[in-house]
Amino acid sequence: MKIIVVSVPGAGKSTILELVKKKVPRVKIVSVGDVMFELAKKKFKLKDRDEIRKKLSIKDWKYVQGLTAKKISKIKSKILIIDTHLALKSPHGYFPGLPDYIVKLIKPDRLIVLEFNPDDVLARRKKDLKLKKPESTEIGTIRVPRKKRDIETKKAIEEHQKINREYAYVVGNVANCTVKIIDLRFKQKKSYEQAYKGAEKIIEELKND
Repeated sequence: MKIIVVSVPGAGKSTILELVKKKVPRVKIVSVGDVMFELAKKKFKLKDRDEIRKKLSIKDWKYVQGLTAKKISKIKSKILIIDTHLALKSPHGYFPGLPDYIVKLIKPDRLIVLEFNPDDVLARRKKDLKLKKPESTEIGTIRVPRKKRDIETKKAIEEHQKINREYAYVVGNVANCTVKIIDLRFKQKKSYEQAYKGAEKIIEELKND
């Protein structure tokens, strides 16, 4: 089973997937951003992942995106979760993280879209920017320093989430797969409550094969 999980950047998706891995060890998780960076950093002299969308031309981006998809399509695992983005912001506007040819190459069985309150997304992005070293939590060492995080308006984040939904339905149609929206907009009563809830919902999808 191949499941693609997406959200807007800095929303807490990686934290949720780390928790899924902790609860279901047999799951293999691959980050598209990490794979792209490894493939592109030498050729394009990139210093971090964020430079992929800010420094690469559309042509170069498509080139690296294609290489990444081919590499991921060859991964063998009974349950593979692909951590990526549907709509990426670039200096030229939104760019599809999963265009048709990529979707047909990866052949996902399910697509899960995580949605959050923009206030929570902004708070997490600001916390990422303040980190000086990886942060250990009850879930594990999940936060690493990020020198670059887009501090946008709440309206811009909500717009991004809306575009994610629109892209998601297109991907679902091309892949002939289900699209699940997981709403995590509730106010947390304790630390990482949204992460635990998101992980719980994703694990439910693993059981409903």
